[in-house]
Amino acid sequence: MAETSDVSRLAVAGARWHPAEIAFWLVALACAFLFPSRYLIMTDILRLALFALSLDLILGYAGIVSLGHAAFFGVGAYSAGLLALHGIVNEPLLALLLAGLAATAVGFFTSFLVIRGVDLTRLMVTLGIALLLEALAERFSNITGGTDGLQGIEMHPILGLFAFDMFGKTGFFYSLGVLFVLFLLARRIVNSPFGLSLRAIRNNPLRAAAIGVPVNRRLIAVYTLAAFYAGIAGALFTQTTALASLDVFSFERSADLMLVLVIGGTGYLYGGLIGAVVFKMLQEAFSTLTPQYWQFWIGLVLVVIVLLGRARMHRWALWLPNLIIKQVAGRKAVVAVPESDAS
Repeated sequence: MAETSDVSRLAVAGARWHPAEIAFWLVALACAFLFPSRYLIMTDILRLALFALSLDLILGYAGIVSLGHAAFFGVGAYSAGLLALHGIVNEPLLALLLAGLAATAVGFFTSFLVIRGVDLTRLMVTLGIALLLEALAERFSNITGGTDGLQGIEMHPILGLFAFDMFGKTGFFYSLGVLFVLFLLARRIVNSPFGLSLRAIRNNPLRAAAIGVPVNRRLIAVYTLAAFYAGIAGALFTQTTALASLDVFSFERSADLMLVLVIGGTGYLYGGLIGAVVFKMLQEAFSTLTPQYWQFWIGLVLVVIVLLGRARMHRWALWLPNLIIKQVAGRKAVVAVPESDAS
């Protein structure tokens, strides 16, 4: 009973919202009004953040390493594109859900291959799945458009009210709303007993199995869920850009996703979100300064992060705020001492 109550307290504490989290989402919303000319790049950041969140669910919480997560992104992107192109589903929200379900189906059937191996095997299997889907998309060019991609995609207004505009304003608020809703769902899941069991599997799968955790079923479930999230991210890409090409399956997209999580960290959901912001800002800054060598500079930043360590950099970043807090607290203490003595 005591262990059960401890688990419950841990889950409740993890599910409690902190002021920094509220501030994070308020800042994200405020960006729409602070940078009205940057809707397109901010929408790109939101899509990447959702995509990174999907990988963090399996990498940060279940310990499943993937180099082919773009497979589900691509399935979602092409599903949304084909639904819109052929007028099968005209409502973007419904098409978004159907595209996510298509990626979920692919994730479920491929999960049985992924759980059979360990880290290196999983890397090769996930990469192979993405390459296979890319090859199939190129082979059936009469459906996917081949190297030219899907042409003539026209998105209908969201709920029949909010039309997509060339400046990306509607796409930004649409992507932000979808990201926030799915983040709430992911936050609820990782702080539930299911999420705690995933952490146990990541730390020691043999011990988790010994205490009765159904390891394979848990891994299949979270892998399928991550595929759903990645499919939604891919569908957002197609709906906000009216584009779907073979690039959505590319290895570079999966590799960039790993870089995002290296920058932001894994296992706490906000890592993918923060990493997406930093990665896109670095990419834009370096590509402006040196268009041909921006990848070199991002690689250098990653090397610095690895050498210094994220924990040490976090302490350095908090050094000045902590110093100010100590100074303020010290002054209050100095003022309080004479009053107590006088009394």
